[in-house]
Amino acid sequence: MGSRRWLMTEQWQEPRARFGFAEVTGPSMVPTLVNGDRLLVDYRAAFRAGDVVVLRHPLQQDLLIVKRLAERRDGGWWVLGDNPGADGDSRVFGVVPPELLLGLVRGRFRPLGQGQRSVLGVIVWLASAVRPVLADRSLSRRLRAR
Repeated sequence: MGSRRWLMTEQWQEPRARFGFAEVTGPSMVPTLVNGDRLLVDYRAAFRAGDVVVLRHPLQQDLLIVKRLAERRDGGWWVLGDNPGADGDSRVFGVVPPELLLGLVRGRFRPLGQGQRSVLGVIVWLASAVRPVLADRSLSRRLRAR
């Protein structure tokens, strides 16, 4: 599934600003992130296991993807999607060299959907639209399960 995009931004360039935005496409980070989510990315943050990051795809470096850092291994990071049924992570392409990690995902914003035009729909959206994207420190169980 090399042609599927998990996260992509317009013509990637090295960031000049500390923060930037990206849009999620695809199911690999469900339930944490869903198709259409907008991400706030910190390009100067330090990384640690459990963080959700934007990185260059190791086999197609013009493609940007979003994954969770599972653990540090020889030569780089083992990365996984939060959706165990989706492929396109280190189980396919192996360890990711640290120079391909671009930024830490600090938060996500879900745009107002078409069906959320009622007052109740807008209230529900407001309560859940903007959220921080937190590190998951329980990855050891997920690694053993895979």
